[in-house]
Amino acid sequence: MVILNERHLKRLLSSYLLYYHEERKHQGNDNRILFPSRPEARRNMGAVQCRERLGGLLNYYEREAA
Repeated sequence: MVILNERHLKRLLSSYLLYYHEERKHQGNDNRILFPSRPEARRNMGAVQCRERLGGLLNYYEREAA
């Protein structure tokens, strides 16, 4: 990833922090998400979708809302 300027760096970092805290599973925390943006009950319904961050460098999977 080539960082173009300070504004671009801030956007990349905010996107990564959102991924790290709300979408990434943490192995030291029983493979759970630290601060989930959606309740656990809603995650068990619907088809699984792949989501991307930072142009595909970070990938995570979640279920569609049923």
